[in-house]
Amino acid sequence: MADPSTYRPRPGEIPTDPGVYRFRDSHRRVIYVGKAKNLRARLSNYFQNVSGLHPRTQQMVTTAASVEWTVVGTEVESLALEYSWIKQYDPRFNVKYRDDKSYPYLAVTMSEDVPRVLVTRGAKRKGNRYFGPYSHAWAIRETVDLLLRVFPIRSCSQGVYKRAQQTGRPCLLGYIDKCAAPCVERISIPDHRDLAEEFCDFMAGQTGPYVRRLEQEMKQASAELDFERAARLRDDLAALTKVVEKNAVVLPDGTNADVFAMAADELEASMQVFHVRDGRIRGQRGWVTERVEDVTEAELVERLLEQVYGDLTDGEEAAHSVPREIVVPVLPANLEQVTAWLRGIRGAGVRIHVAQRGDKRALAQTVRQNAVHALALHKTRRAGDLTARSQALAELTEYLGLAESPLRIECYDISHTQGSEQVGSMVVFEDGLPRKSEYRHFVVRGPDGTGARDDTEAMNEVLTRRFRRYLAEQQGVASGEVDAAEDGEQVAGGELRTAVAEKRRFAYPPQLVVVDGGAPQVAAAHLALGELGITDVAVVGLAKRLEEVWLPGEDFPVVLPRTSDGLFLLQRLRDEAHRFAITHHRKRRGKGMTRSSLDAVPGLGPKRQAALLRQFGSVRSLTEAEVADIATVPGIGPALAATISAALRASSGAGESSASSARDASDVPS
Repeated sequence: MADPSTYRPRPGEIPTDPGVYRFRDSHRRVIYVGKAKNLRARLSNYFQNVSGLHPRTQQMVTTAASVEWTVVGTEVESLALEYSWIKQYDPRFNVKYRDDKSYPYLAVTMSEDVPRVLVTRGAKRKGNRYFGPYSHAWAIRETVDLLLRVFPIRSCSQGVYKRAQQTGRPCLLGYIDKCAAPCVERISIPDHRDLAEEFCDFMAGQTGPYVRRLEQEMKQASAELDFERAARLRDDLAALTKVVEKNAVVLPDGTNADVFAMAADELEASMQVFHVRDGRIRGQRGWVTERVEDVTEAELVERLLEQVYGDLTDGEEAAHSVPREIVVPVLPANLEQVTAWLRGIRGAGVRIHVAQRGDKRALAQTVRQNAVHALALHKTRRAGDLTARSQALAELTEYLGLAESPLRIECYDISHTQGSEQVGSMVVFEDGLPRKSEYRHFVVRGPDGTGARDDTEAMNEVLTRRFRRYLAEQQGVASGEVDAAEDGEQVAGGELRTAVAEKRRFAYPPQLVVVDGGAPQVAAAHLALGELGITDVAVVGLAKRLEEVWLPGEDFPVVLPRTSDGLFLLQRLRDEAHRFAITHHRKRRGKGMTRSSLDAVPGLGPKRQAALLRQFGSVRSLTEAEVADIATVPGIGPALAATISAALRASSGAGESSASSARDASDVPS
């Protein structure tokens, strides 16, 4: 691990001009590329006290062995050079978006003498026209099959084309009129290129002129009694109409826009884009990136725009690929520079903005839903990967110094509303996967039965109760001697069970206990286990702000790599425990808010309560009713009626007394 002070440039050596800088490691590999409006001011931030840097930045500056920079004329030039170097060197500490899947495109090879249409994936070639991306390859092929009736351009491979030239016979598509057959000179090469240009114009959204032209030709052929040609034009028109109708109008006025949206957490981000051309969605694309840098959402958007549009150097392709309007979830960090850079690529004006209202905002919300689903799918696939789970457990064993691999991990969280309705949650992961049948809830009572004073006391109580049960079962104590309802544990379904009905449910100890929080929560959990004499269970805490891992008695946290599968597993545990605690807490809070004074009346169940409310309409009317009137309700006898009347009037009197006391107190001058 290098000391940044060993390669820190002297302050006078660094210029104050805009430029791009590169950090290199001891093997001269570029590990980070960045840009700056003022190189001296930006680079000095990296050489401050290492403890004050973001954990990922700490790792970068201690991995690097040298730094170098290049001065440029403007900030726009620095933007272009930064992207070029990121693409060239692929630095490990830079944010890099990767496609969440391989998307197919429809390509027209305008770079060839005889253009052809094909479905392609991967890198784009200069001079060709691309449309999409599409979600499925079959959708492109279906569209092409319809359009070849009207625009019969070549779709065969180079080998088939040369063979047809040699034999003087076209392929099958030439015989069924889905290819103009330039191979046998049924159409000249220039005319075929014009046909390909018309096909590209139609795919780019200029559908109106071709539809109107076919309608006029069809009517003219019908007027000339050329019904055969009119029928053929009718079928061609139906094919074009079907292609146009496949893409519903989502934005009015023939808008051309790219609509981006983001879903992100502390470790990863998912981006989605809808390509809207002529008011219709022409394609969709998605990316997922690991947040290896300490970057804001605005900087993530800037990096994405650089990657999406950075490869567009050909003027004709850029004019079609960079729209006039770009809708983003948040404005990029350097809005003016990014706008100027895109304007230079497109050769015309570009507007970057956040949709605030109307159809564009609604479409942006739809795109965001796609981003949320894509991120969830990515995490699910990653969590289900056996190799990744094995790697995660191995990393936790190494980084936390565990004696054995944590095959069973339990995570605890506390949830409450300003100290009331405190509940604790316990979630269990075995072999890196959730085991929901082992989840438990704990109702936190505190020393005096009114709740814990703070989260640390609540955490101590939950851990004590959980492992006390474990010790009791290990020592062979009859499970029925400890009442589950008294301890307040609940299974995931929410119902209380007696210990007799569910024996030995705490018999399996974890190798690792994770608590949601930092050093105070870890200390409370460690104290609880120590008081019970448990020394073979490791305890760690995961602090949410910087995803730091705290160990008992340590002054500084363990910082796992941001791309670590071990950190990803700990994050899933923490989030699942939080979700489980919040869900149960909301149920308890909801029950408490809807509790009626009738619940306190002994012997009065839900059915009798409903009958009383049907008869009297409200609790207030029931309180004012006579005992004889209450006794007329089916299922209510004289004794129970008297009990109900006394209980409700006592409750009402207590409420009035409390209100009166409050009024008297409010009348006392301060």
